[in-house]
Amino acid sequence: MAGSNALLEIKGLHAGIDGNQILKGIDLEIGPGEIHAIMGRNGSGKTTTANVIMGHPEFEVEKGEVILDGEDLLEMEAWERARAGVFLSFQYPQAVPGLQVGNFLRKSVSSIRGEEAAKGSIFREDLSKAMESLDVPRSFLARYVNDGFSGGEKKRFEILQLMLLKPKLAVLDETDSGLDIDGIRTVSEGINAAIRDSDSGALIITHYSRILEHINPDKVHVLMDGIIVSSGGPELATKLEEQGYEWLQQE
Repeated sequence: MAGSNALLEIKGLHAGIDGNQILKGIDLEIGPGEIHAIMGRNGSGKTTTANVIMGHPEFEVEKGEVILDGEDLLEMEAWERARAGVFLSFQYPQAVPGLQVGNFLRKSVSSIRGEEAAKGSIFREDLSKAMESLDVPRSFLARYVNDGFSGGEKKRFEILQLMLLKPKLAVLDETDSGLDIDGIRTVSEGINAAIRDSDSGALIITHYSRILEHINPDKVHVLMDGIIVSSGGPELATKLEEQGYEWLQQE
């Protein structure tokens, strides 16, 4: 079971795909209101970690535990994890032509938070606040999900979903990719608004420190060859940006 203060607890996680072991023993705890970041080179296991937490069927867990708020996620299907409060922001969100954003958001909120949260004035108020904070125009609601969206629009839409669904755990896979400076600031403010001073937690997967400068994560974890080799505060991300990963390999 998770520790008394842990929202998410990952213990001794070994996982891979097609017989190829990628994660080789990950240990990680995230408390309520906390935002953690995972950094690492390509192929280090960052996105695999996100997929295993969410329950991607192609990834195989060899051993270990993933506990969210006292519940064993590894015993659940992906859709059950979503209803249990896990949210995954995709690195490359899929387009769904024919499905309007407004309808998608209302149905999603109804499915995850219940019909009451998706009704009339309650939903409209939550939606208006979130759209205003992310600088998303009302015309956005009539468009089809991710169809013809720019990179920045896709990422804003992911954070809009996060703010409306209010999950227990948000796993954000390279949310900063494709964003300009203003976009990074806006998205960061949305993440902070959704997680800070709440019972939720977030795990951000990123290559760069720039989004972390706005979010100021509680902890930064460095993943190399499927193992967390170093953990620290935001200053660790800055050091990686300046010096790369060679010094960690030498240690």
